[in-house]
Amino acid sequence: MPEHATRTIRLALVLLASSAVAACSSAASRSGVTDPPAHSAAAPARPRIVWDPIPFGQQRKEQMVAYVRRHYGSFMKPTWRLRDPHVIVIHYTETPSFQATYNTFAPDTPDPELHELPNTCAHFVIDRAGVIHQLVPLGIMCRHTVGLNWTAIGIEHVGYSDREVLDDVRQMSASLRLVRWLRCRYQIPISEVIGHNESLSSPYHREDVPSLRTQTHSDFDHADMRSYRHRLARAGGCG
Repeated sequence: MPEHATRTIRLALVLLASSAVAACSSAASRSGVTDPPAHSAAAPARPRIVWDPIPFGQQRKEQMVAYVRRHYGSFMKPTWRLRDPHVIVIHYTETPSFQATYNTFAPDTPDPELHELPNTCAHFVIDRAGVIHQLVPLGIMCRHTVGLNWTAIGIEHVGYSDREVLDDVRQMSASLRLVRWLRCRYQIPISEVIGHNESLSSPYHREDVPSLRTQTHSDFDHADMRSYRHRLARAGGCG
């Protein structure tokens, strides 16, 4: 091959590599934390999860379908099924224990904030001992974050503040193991592991009810989620 042709090919490869790096950089998260390289660690194992289901029978599912019709009907077919989640939302419970949290979610009564059915819930609750409780199958939607319920997994942490949870070694260790496993299972980037307080900035946020389009909560704000995402990145990639 002529020397000038070889140089041309090498230049093309360099430009291609540069474009790939630029694309990855542009996809970096709001937090400034990018996903670890795929080879940085073995694929994470499923952590130990205790199955503690709340009642979620046919009536609650039908209520979820009606909720989706009201809130997301402009862009999706009403369903109670959670398919291909794109977001993981981190919460704290404002309750003293797992049992108190369970007792909040289990009854199918209108929630005290928005007065809608079905009652609110989360897929997982992590208690202060670091035990991961699963309340709802991952194939079912839960009402935990306005505008994102259609595509988000909800994880509650027993406690009353971001800092309380972040400083709890056992709770945080369990949280990072669970979230790493979930995000790798569903190919969710670290940038879409968000705090409830960050919900409005998610590219997946959708809400058909005008009065709720700016509704969010204070748990896990951007500064504290930057810390959480840095820890999650250090926990390893997806193998």
